[in-house]
Amino acid sequence: MAVWKCSQCGATKESRCKPKKCPSCGAENTMTKAEGQGESSSSCKGRGKKSCKS
Repeated sequence: MAVWKCSQCGATKESRCKPKKCPSCGAENTMTKAEGQGESSSSCKGRGKKSCKS
C-alpha cells in the first residue's frame, strides 16, 4: 500500500489508490504520494486488480 499526503493540510492516508479527496480537510485533488513510501505506481489500474473507489 502507498501513503498519500494532502498538500493542503498535511494529513496522510494509507491506500492502494490515490484518494479523490482528503479525509481530514475534504479538499479535492490534493493527495500526493508521500516520498519514499508504498508502491512505485500511483494507480492500481492496469495491474489486473479491480479499480479503486475512494
